Amino acid sequence: MSKKYGVYICTGCGIGDVLDMEALVDVPDEEGINCTTHPFLCSKEGVAQIQKDVNDGKVNAMVIGACSRRVNFDLFKFDGCIVERVNLREGVVWPHSREKYPALTEEQKDDEEHFDRIQMKAEDYIKMGMIRVEKVKLPEPYKTETFSRKILVLGGGITGISAALDAAKAGFEVTIVEKQSKLGGYAAQMRSQMPVAEPFEQLITPVIEEKIAELQEYPNITVKTSTEVARIAGQPGEFTVTFKKPGEKIPFDVPFPLPPEMLLDEKGNELDAEAQHAKYLEYNKGRLDILKLDPDGELYGAVILAAGWRPDKLKGDTYAHLGIDLPDVITNDEFEKIAAKGKIVRPSDGKEAKEVVFIQSPGKDEDDADFPYCGSVTSQVALKQAKYVRNDYEDGKAYIIYQHMRTPGLQENFYKSIQQDNGIFMTKGAVTEVSNNGDSLMVGAKNTLLGQDLNIKADLVVLANGMVPVTVDDPVVNLAYRQGPGFRDNDIFGGYADSNYICFPYETQRTGVYAAGAIRRSMTIEESIEDATGAALKAIQCIESANRGVAVHPRSGDMTFPEFFFQRCTQCKRCTVECPFGALDDDEKGTPKANPTRCRRCGTCMGACPERIISFADYTIDSIGSQIKAISVPSEDDYDEPPFRILALVCENDAYPALDMVGMNRIDYSPDVRVIPVRCLGSVNSIWIKDALAQGMDGVILIGCKHGDNYQCHFVKGSELAEVRVNKMGDALKSLALEEERVRFAEIAIDEYDKLPSLLSDFVEEIEALGPNPFKGF
Repeated sequence: MSKKYGVYICTGCGIGDVLDMEALVDVPDEEGINCTTHPFLCSKEGVAQIQKDVNDGKVNAMVIGACSRRVNFDLFKFDGCIVERVNLREGVVWPHSREKYPALTEEQKDDEEHFDRIQMKAEDYIKMGMIRVEKVKLPEPYKTETFSRKILVLGGGITGISAALDAAKAGFEVTIVEKQSKLGGYAAQMRSQMPVAEPFEQLITPVIEEKIAELQEYPNITVKTSTEVARIAGQPGEFTVTFKKPGEKIPFDVPFPLPPEMLLDEKGNELDAEAQHAKYLEYNKGRLDILKLDPDGELYGAVILAAGWRPDKLKGDTYAHLGIDLPDVITNDEFEKIAAKGKIVRPSDGKEAKEVVFIQSPGKDEDDADFPYCGSVTSQVALKQAKYVRNDYEDGKAYIIYQHMRTPGLQENFYKSIQQDNGIFMTKGAVTEVSNNGDSLMVGAKNTLLGQDLNIKADLVVLANGMVPVTVDDPVVNLAYRQGPGFRDNDIFGGYADSNYICFPYETQRTGVYAAGAIRRSMTIEESIEDATGAALKAIQCIESANRGVAVHPRSGDMTFPEFFFQRCTQCKRCTVECPFGALDDDEKGTPKANPTRCRRCGTCMGACPERIISFADYTIDSIGSQIKAISVPSEDDYDEPPFRILALVCENDAYPALDMVGMNRIDYSPDVRVIPVRCLGSVNSIWIKDALAQGMDGVILIGCKHGDNYQCHFVKGSELAEVRVNKMGDALKSLALEEERVRFAEIAIDEYDKLPSLLSDFVEEIEALGPNPFKGF
């Protein structure tokens, strides 16, 4: 498109009071670009003024200098136009007060001893916005060659059935795949279900049979029992799925992921991405055809992963004191199956079990952790199963010994009703021993609420066994992706299939595959049904977004996707290996192949590429690099004591919103910092840092999402990869005779805005202590 440029600057919200608007307007005027000011640009009149210029053909690439791009984003959208929002309000005038940084007098403006830090920042931001609209282009949507609106549901339990029903009611075709010979899953083996309605005091019959019967009413639901998914290839909108019978071997069986020991070198250190990829290829030598589509496979638009859970296996010395080898010490799973058959009896001899002890924590000491994979569900199960004992036997007694009792929401009412039952005794305590006592068992506990040790005679002891997601043992989805068949980094979540608990429930690391139910976390039947609805809606959203050629999440509506300049590709495979979402496949030579509807548009591949051949239509190496070069770097040729220049590359998901909140709260930080938001720190290419320092900037700080055990990075690995890359820049800085301290990586959560001002100011002070960049002025 032939670009026609325009700049619009708002003078409202204090912008015109703080800044020298005449000088600011001169910035685009110097480039021959028309600049218009307005006292209230987001008003109906202000937007209409811009729209008139668009309609008259005067402008199609514009810079709007006003509030943050996170504000009024729906107003400043003009069809067929490139729009760059320059943050003059939250980014310039609100966090930098004139009391601390006074404006220059007319006499001072021509004096080399004086400069206006706030004005300089605003002018830099206008120049950066102008160069960006010059360097980017309007994106065009990507459309798949084939397309399907069908949804595949893996798992025929309560979650899978509920998800299928919700999707079918919305008008979508659904296929349920179940390994077993019939539907129902664990819910079909249960005796009763927790109450779901007022007064939340009575157990109810499991709803699974009603759900199975309801399936028959929907002709757009297909059920495949005694079937498993052998392979899923392709991308959202055109997943090609191969089915097989359990245990069957077929040519399209997926390659094997690397064993953990092969990810380490001889010294036990983790191999870098390139070395891991080389080992992966060797490990699966001769099986690269797995990336090809199955010509006989079925086409689906999205996948819902509802494969469920299995009971944990309690073994080892950790549980020896609980008598796990005794025949009448069982798990809650085993207890439920006994209860489903009739009255509660002992497995050892079939006699009535009228006195039952439910142990919720294995620890001998107070406040020890619960059993693995336990939580509120196992607390509720203990209450439910204690009720079984009381319902089966008028003189039955149930004892619940816990460290933590969790009954969320209105299930608290059920807990209170259990408290009123004189036949059910509950106490916090630590179980010290479970032993034989003639024809019964004896349970010892200490640190109880009674203030004394207890010895309880029992016919049966029930341990609160956890719900382990099946992905711990089985990748389930069997994805034909270069990076392996299942979900990576499952150890972070204990095997649960989730990419980000906090921000993106249901979404997994594989775009188009959505997790629901106990595969995501321990859940009750009621919670699983609700969770299924969420996953079904996500799958529908994914299909509709793929059909429009836009990203589904987290950059919803983004039409861009990675584009490659293959003439310079060295087949180094870094982009393929480092992509957090498996959006890139490659051939035997290592040439990347994009799957745009899989792509989350994070730009991690762009940051990984040493040849800088990967870009997005409106987000390129050149567009960010040119913004960096547009920043003025005053030297001693300009001022007697020139101000320092600090570049901050900040994650647009956490750090940039936090910076906006800093401005909204009028918290001051150094105006010598120039902020450029990036899609993800994983997209930051090291050339940007080198260019900034080479042109004389005094320091560079990267601020991204937190990563680690409580993973919050929107793009899973972006923040972590950025930190690794920054740490590797030490040698490059030394070769330029620059201190390593001039480049810093920092983490921030979106709600930690109050930490940002000191974080930035402290870094500026450290840079000032180092002194000016020796490249300044060259």
